[in-house]
Parts: sequence; structure tokens; C-alpha cells
Amino acid sequence: MQHVNVARGENVVLHDVSLTIHEGEHVAILGPNGCGKSTLIKTITRECYPIADPETKVELLGRSRWDVSQLRTHLGVVEAHLPGERTAVTSGLEAVVAGFFSASSLWPNLTVLPEMWDKAEAALDLMGAGYLREKLVGEMSAGQQRRIMIARALVHEPGTLLLDEPSNALDISAQRELREALRLVVQQGTGIIMVTHHLADILPEVNRVIMMRDGRIFADGTKQDLLTEERLRNLFGVDVTLVERDGYFHHW
Repeated sequence: MQHVNVARGENVVLHDVSLTIHEGEHVAILGPNGCGKSTLIKTITRECYPIADPETKVELLGRSRWDVSQLRTHLGVVEAHLPGERTAVTSGLEAVVAGFFSASSLWPNLTVLPEMWDKAEAALDLMGAGYLREKLVGEMSAGQQRRIMIARALVHEPGTLLLDEPSNALDISAQRELREALRLVVQQGTGIIMVTHHLADILPEVNRVIMMRDGRIFADGTKQDLLTEERLRNLFGVDVTLVERDGYFHHW
């Protein structure tokens, strides 16, 4: 991205953003609520488009134009919620297979190839969610549903996984399980771009942090350089006490 400005309704929410993220990189985008983190992700996934300007440039994997359905085979997008009213009565395996079609369920008009079932099984196993194959999504806990959503995003075997506030609405146990599952994904070679305002979401494998404030890039650098009490105090506007344990950062 070069000199990107994005409006949502009447308001400009991203201001002159210039940014390069390499394929396979592990990145956390950190900042307070309303700073533009989610809009940045939506600009990457082509849900939002920049304001037209001669200086503005956005390229994904070397291309400025994409069929969004084709882009989803390269970027695995983990939605905040599973789509569609039928999802609650869909089994875990079917919900993952439906990810090939960006659908909420396996409708009669969809043709599922044998290799799609195989990839869905593999994605479930990678997430440690094989036991959810037959369970209805509506009967799953929030943590189990989050595993299904990530497995849906992985069925295309994307090069990069994008997550927006992955631990929201999860209890402490489910947060821990989710982070352990995401570490397995990263260790398999998949890049990750994670939006969060929770330091504990930042996996030990993430080595780059992009801080955002008021719709702008506030800082961009290594985790060791940016995750300091002074930097976090300047970013969030409150005093912070910071500790690191087992590769994770925690604050209060």
C-alpha cells in the first residue's frame, strides 16, 4: 500500500497509509478500538477500497486487480461470525467444506469434489477439531466455533491467514486453546496477519508489530522494539506494566 486513504460513510478512517507486508510474514496490527485496524484488514481483502488518488497504490501478490473469489484462495479470512441462518444446523465438517463456496451450508446446487472433503478433514485435524466433524455448529461453544471458522479459512491452503480480534468473546480456556491451535498453523508455514488490542493474542512466532492510532501508522517494527511500556503508554494513553512469559506479553 502507498498513500492509502479509506472512507467509511462520511468519515475518512485511514489516512495516508503506506505499508508493505511480505508473503509468509507473521504480523500483529495493534491499537485501540476505532483506530482503523479492521478497515486496514478489509482494504487488504477488498471489502473496502481506497479513495481514488493518483498517488494511491494497492497491490496484492503483485497485482492491483483481483477477482475477490480468486483472492480468497490466497488469503484465508477468518470472519467474526459464521455466515447464514442455516449454519447453526450444519455439521462442523459441512461448515468447513462450505468455505470453498463462501457459503453458510452445503446447498443442493453446490458440487463438492472428493478432494474438498479431504482438505476439509485435514483443516479440521490441523485445528485439533476433528471431534467436531458431526457436531452441529449451533451446539458448539464459542471456542469450538472459532476453530471451525479458522478451518474454513484454511481449506484453500492459503499463504496467509487474516484474523480480526480472534479471541473476542472467548473465555480464558478457549483463548489458550485458540492460541495453541494458531501456533500450529504458523509452524506449518502459513503467514498470519492478526488485528488485536489484546497483547496476549500476539503469538511468540509473530516478529513484527504495526501500531495504529487515529487511522494512521503510529509505529512499525520488531516486537522487541515496540512492545515496551513507554510505547504502549503512548499508543493507548494509559500507564502500562508489561511482562513477558513463554514468548507471550501480558499487561495491566
